[in-house]
Amino acid sequence: MAGRSVPVVILAGFLGAGKTSMLNHLLRRNRGVRIGVVVNDFGAINIDSMMVAGQVDSMVSLSNGCLCCAVDTEDMDGMLDRLVRPDSDLDVVVIEASGLAEPHNMIRLVRASENPRVAYGGTVLVVDAAAFGDTLAQHPEIGRHVGLADLVVLNKTDLVSDEVVLDIRELLREFNSRAPVVPVSEGRLDAALLFDAQRPTEPSPGEQLTLDRLLAEADDADESHGAHHHLHEGYTALEFTSDAPLNPRALVSLLEDRPEGVYRAKGFVHFAVPGQTRKFEVQTVGPHIRFVSRRWDAGEERRTQLVVIGVGVDEHDVLTRLRGCVVGDEPADENAMLGVHRYTVAM
Repeated sequence: MAGRSVPVVILAGFLGAGKTSMLNHLLRRNRGVRIGVVVNDFGAINIDSMMVAGQVDSMVSLSNGCLCCAVDTEDMDGMLDRLVRPDSDLDVVVIEASGLAEPHNMIRLVRASENPRVAYGGTVLVVDAAAFGDTLAQHPEIGRHVGLADLVVLNKTDLVSDEVVLDIRELLREFNSRAPVVPVSEGRLDAALLFDAQRPTEPSPGEQLTLDRLLAEADDADESHGAHHHLHEGYTALEFTSDAPLNPRALVSLLEDRPEGVYRAKGFVHFAVPGQTRKFEVQTVGPHIRFVSRRWDAGEERRTQLVVIGVGVDEHDVLTRLRGCVVGDEPADENAMLGVHRYTVAM
């Protein structure tokens, strides 16, 4: 697609939470998605970089300190420019922040990027379930970090009881009542929750398996023996289609006050507003909303197609609220697009 943007996901968490394990899992189970990685390690020897070497299409490793300490966005733009250039064919960029990094600074750097191909893809905070109590006592600022997250991954849940998991989830909700919390073990998070993963088709007879497929099948075999049933636990992807146009005010209101558990949404929207002739691509992650104005293709049917992705989502509530955005008997007035334009970016 012309003017295609590349989502940039920030992967944060304190030392030992399991960020690198999760990154390695995403890289091994990329399902055809080309992932670029920016690795940040606090220290002269970048051990995390060596752990992921050879498993990623394009690597930028920063080994002389924490990127979040940069004064402006120049350094970050330089790193991202190498990964999102038009000829790179990357689908997503993941920044693995140092365990000592401040998520607020990382978010600011990405969102301030001047590269039009860079789209903020959300902040994922990895929390160590086995050490959360001690970490919170020693580093109370982790509560602020949780509050900044768009998605919280509660890792190492296999090392604690179900009761402890429930207690930690309740505590996390006190710091952040809107971000979905996903319990996992060994960093095994479903990639489709973070970005648009492509599910592989069955190989044809005699077809040579790619390295990506071999790695994925090896992981599948491990899971069948280790009973890793948590990969899709609570994960929901809802589809909504409407031949009738949507009311832009109603849709923006819904996105600004998203239903509980919704992490991201994507798709194309048809608005019926006087003087409005274009379709709008919408991408949301957490509270961050992004519209892009597009042309309808010749002969393309005017309709809205959305996918809503989240954890522990009330499907009936989400679909009911989306249906409530469909235009009724009275068409929207020409000022109804103001909310959409507020979140529209030029491509």
